[in-house]
Amino acid sequence: MPSDIPETKGQPGFAEAALFGLCPECGARTLFDGVAQFAPKCSSCGLDYSKFNVGDGPAGFLTLIIGGLIVGLALWLEVSLAPPFWVHALLWIPLTAAAVLIGLRAAKAALLFAEYSRNARETGSQDL
Repeated sequence: MPSDIPETKGQPGFAEAALFGLCPECGARTLFDGVAQFAPKCSSCGLDYSKFNVGDGPAGFLTLIIGGLIVGLALWLEVSLAPPFWVHALLWIPLTAAAVLIGLRAAKAALLFAEYSRNARETGSQDL
């Protein structure tokens, strides 16, 4: 068996890790400590999550996508049914909040998993 094939036993797939907040090292559900806050490290394998820098990219990206979808759906509903304002508030505020929280968790987890799987480092980092 060639030695250049990476060992992937126990490691989750990209989509699975992003959707369920799985540790990219061991596959345990330890990635998040809060709603969208990373835990300091994996409680199963000890992988330090603080060395990964996902930044604000997922939040900005989701703002544009979810905002565009919600506005489009709200305009469609207004033009086709013309409901009272309270119906819009009742529908779109909770839907927007839920979509942002769920999407932010998945996007942050996907970015961390991508950094881990590609062994990404900051420029000038001494860690190799």
